Amino acid sequence: MNAEAKGGRSAQLKHTGLRPGWTTGACATAATTAAYTALLTGDFPDPVTITLPKGQSPAFALAVEELTAQGASAGVVKDAGDDPDVTHGALVRSTVRKLPPGSGVVFRAGPGVGTVTLPGLPLDVGEPAVNPVPRRLMREHVERVAAEHGGTGDVEVTVSVDHGEEIARSTWNGRLGILGGLSILGTTGVVVPYSCSAWIDSIRRGVDVARAAGLTHVAGCTGSTSERTVVAEYGLPDIALLDMGDFAGAVLKYVRRHPVDRLTVCGGFAKLSKLAAGHLDLHSARSQVDKPFLAALARTGGANEELASRIATANTGLEALRLCEAAGVPLGDLVAARAREEALSVLRGAPVAVDVLCVDRAGVVVGRG
Repeated sequence: MNAEAKGGRSAQLKHTGLRPGWTTGACATAATTAAYTALLTGDFPDPVTITLPKGQSPAFALAVEELTAQGASAGVVKDAGDDPDVTHGALVRSTVRKLPPGSGVVFRAGPGVGTVTLPGLPLDVGEPAVNPVPRRLMREHVERVAAEHGGTGDVEVTVSVDHGEEIARSTWNGRLGILGGLSILGTTGVVVPYSCSAWIDSIRRGVDVARAAGLTHVAGCTGSTSERTVVAEYGLPDIALLDMGDFAGAVLKYVRRHPVDRLTVCGGFAKLSKLAAGHLDLHSARSQVDKPFLAALARTGGANEELASRIATANTGLEALRLCEAAGVPLGDLVAARAREEALSVLRGAPVAVDVLCVDRAGVVVGRG
């Protein structure tokens, strides 16, 4: 078997031996698709099949369904696979009702889904905590159902999660100003499970396969968005992509012992700000974005004390970045440069050239180091 067939991010994920699951966003999309289909046809598709951003077409069994004169509701039980996700087993519901032509798709937060109350998130204050990619997925599936069954696609979609407010107490939502319940999340629709040991072993396997294939440039990526950015920037093949996840230290320590000519570290601005601050485990349960650290870093880039104070009390790392962008302070570059310094310190003189890319949620590069 050649190295291309054995390596790369997909093979790395399979190597963990853990069963993947589905995000709350995928579950909400399935429930919305079933509910809108029933609203137009009188029948609920069960199971209901959806198409995810990377082309997978999973089928979801319906746990609940209800059709009334006011609208249609369907619910899907979330299966997180082997991931220790607090929302595993939660019932995600969607209620769809028709709106006047030209209304488009309007999202509402039902019981158990939070509302955004602070700036710094990819949603406006006052919006239901249904993230951008799940919104896009639901809109696409509403359009598809409308085209198939003669609807207008103008609907109100109310997403709810049974016991979601209680479950949310085990998340960071409250600190982020998401009140009243959970966020509906997911960029790929797939929950990628991990155990620390299995994930770190898969990183090592990815490095070994890339080296065996003669590659001189590999990239450690925190997720699918940063992976797409690296491919666009450098044209790297799949075999060169390491799904680093939160384990920046695992990549750096293994590359130190098994060098490649060049390592790119690419990830979300907030996660890489943790690396810049000296954290090698970027998981939210084990390290947090240090806003006073960002404020101090911004001062070195020309931030005045008023701006530094606002950064230090920002709701999220993204809000701190946007404040600096508006003021012309290159916080993204400063974080990337400091993250590169931390990476080089872990490499301890190993013959590896390092560059760092910080990206925002859309994959736009906001910092280079």
